[in-house]
Amino acid sequence: QVQLVESGGGLVQPGGSQRLSCAASGTIFNIYYMAWFRQAPGKQRELVADISSTGTTSYLDSVKGRFTISRDNAKNTVYLQMNSLKPEDTAVYYCNVHSRGPAGASTNWGQGTQVTVSS
Repeated sequence: QVQLVESGGGLVQPGGSQRLSCAASGTIFNIYYMAWFRQAPGKQRELVADISSTGTTSYLDSVKGRFTISRDNAKNTVYLQMNSLKPEDTAVYYCNVHSRGPAGASTNWGQGTQVTVSS
């Protein structure tokens, strides 16, 4: 069983920065894929950024140049550095991890962390 624990959300002013972290724990043989999604009130969950096991990244168009996803394989942790934040970035942010353990492949979600961008 893989557990994901997120941290780093909160209130930030427009133009500010925040860094989210998501640490995976449990018996994990390999983590293939790590990603951040977000869901704003009344909207569908959307993929913000993802990173493969080789470090290849992709981003939602609206966050390109402002957000950076990274991972620390030794710590089984994925990060999302968010700069130049805008009110429209306000949402609950969820990490998503695809991994393999003793029971085979699994996909897991973090509990979500609220990011509010407001003055």
